[in-house]
Amino acid sequence: MSLGAVGAAILILAGQAEAQAGTGAVAYRPVAAPTPGVSSICPDGLCGETALEGLFQALEATEAGARDRPVHILQIGDSHTAGDRITGAVRARWQARFGVGGRGVLPPGVPYAGYAPMQVEVTTTDWPLRTDVLSAGRLPIGVGFTGSEADVADGGVMAIAAEDGAAFDKVQICGEGWPKDAELTLTGSAGLRTMVFPGPRDEIWQPVCQTAMFDTLQTRLEIRPTGRVKIHDVRLTRQGPGVELSNLGVVGGTVQDLVLRNGDWTRLELDAWRPDLVIIAFGVNDGFAPNFNVEDYESWLRGALAGLPSGLPVLILGAPEGLKAGTAGPCGGRAAPASLAVVRDVQRRVASETGVAFWDWYGRMGGDCSAERLATAPEPYMRPDRVHFTSQGAEWIGGVLSDDLLAAYDRWKAAKGEAD
Repeated sequence: MSLGAVGAAILILAGQAEAQAGTGAVAYRPVAAPTPGVSSICPDGLCGETALEGLFQALEATEAGARDRPVHILQIGDSHTAGDRITGAVRARWQARFGVGGRGVLPPGVPYAGYAPMQVEVTTTDWPLRTDVLSAGRLPIGVGFTGSEADVADGGVMAIAAEDGAAFDKVQICGEGWPKDAELTLTGSAGLRTMVFPGPRDEIWQPVCQTAMFDTLQTRLEIRPTGRVKIHDVRLTRQGPGVELSNLGVVGGTVQDLVLRNGDWTRLELDAWRPDLVIIAFGVNDGFAPNFNVEDYESWLRGALAGLPSGLPVLILGAPEGLKAGTAGPCGGRAAPASLAVVRDVQRRVASETGVAFWDWYGRMGGDCSAERLATAPEPYMRPDRVHFTSQGAEWIGGVLSDDLLAAYDRWKAAKGEAD
């Protein structure tokens, strides 16, 4: 990432370029990052933080040295999640405080052009991958939380190069042989392992999540099939404590897409991944939809929550500010779709009624017209579309989310200490 930490000074061009004493140097001056907006609906940006007690307990056990596996945060959402800049900022800060627990779950290939996850580089050869946005139809299809499926056979290869700080010694892959048993060979930077995936039995699919352990930390991995295998995800993690954050986003995705994913796959993945927090981060595409219906939207959101295990900490990220081109309005000639505010209201109310936490993304990025202000700042924090963040902006807002969650954790620890 181009920035180190939220609040760090950003160097930008100050006025006209001036040559200095024949050196040709350009004068620069530091400009502070934007001040986070003040939420008018959630104290410190976070509503219902008591719903996160299970997460806080896991973090406390990690700090106390009493936990033997990573604290796993699983974020599922749209392009804001898929880009991994916002989640990458949270991941980096939490791993700096609690330790590195692994890179987390990745799609089973390269889901779109320009795919560039943080901490790892992914390349593929002869590796067909489909990624589905489901809201155009109503029938569930056979994908899990990544929204993707790689259907690969002999000769294909998926290669992953990890930064040293993202080295791993445990690999999990969920998949199935098709139309008969098949294998994956995993070649690490210092080791080789094999996974077997059963094919259908009596025409019934046999999806499984397999795990391979390495004796030392690996920084490279090549996955090669023998036979035909359908793969739904690849998880890179570490044995031992720390934090692992998985970002599973589909460009253009909506909460309806999440509900329509295959329940057999998502249940299998949850059992294998054992997340300590699930973050649901949809809303912009829902609010921009021309045929938005509030009753349908609330039904889909409640369905997404109902599909998660009881007692699992859940956080809904309220839909951020987004402005629509070609719509006259007060924000530099643009306006947000009216339904986007409705989405946020439904998210907050449903979160309260179902006992899950809610983060006021819209308020914390500055509220009305904040997308315009951030896009037209000397160092833009949002892209010209007024919907997506620049790399600097993504790290900034990811840092705000991280700070708000960690502040809630520290309040919980302080209150617990006083009670004891």
